[in-house]
Amino acid sequence: QVQLVESGGGLVQPGGSLRLSCAASGFTFKSYAMSWHRQAPGKERELVAIISSGGGTITYAESMKGRFTISRDNDKNTVYLQMNSLKPEDTAVYYCKAHYGSGYWGKGTLVTVSS
Repeated sequence: QVQLVESGGGLVQPGGSLRLSCAASGFTFKSYAMSWHRQAPGKERELVAIISSGGGTITYAESMKGRFTISRDNDKNTVYLQMNSLKPEDTAVYYCKAHYGSGYWGKGTLVTVSS
């Protein structure tokens, strides 16, 4: 049974940083690409970043380039999203996705950027 559990969200002031984690189980983590997505209130879910199985290929959404960093630890079956210089418009529920089979999603973690 595939499980993806996100953590690390919370309330942060503009300009601050957060590191999200997504712990994966139920599949061979090191063999599949992983990605982070987000959904802001009233908006559609959008891609934040995607990382290949070995971590050698990474793609970011244009608006996240330079502020967000995706990484993975295949020994810990975990993918991370380091978010710096956060803005109020980054407020959203952040989801990780396993590109295994038809794709699996976690339940998300809420990030609120507000003063």
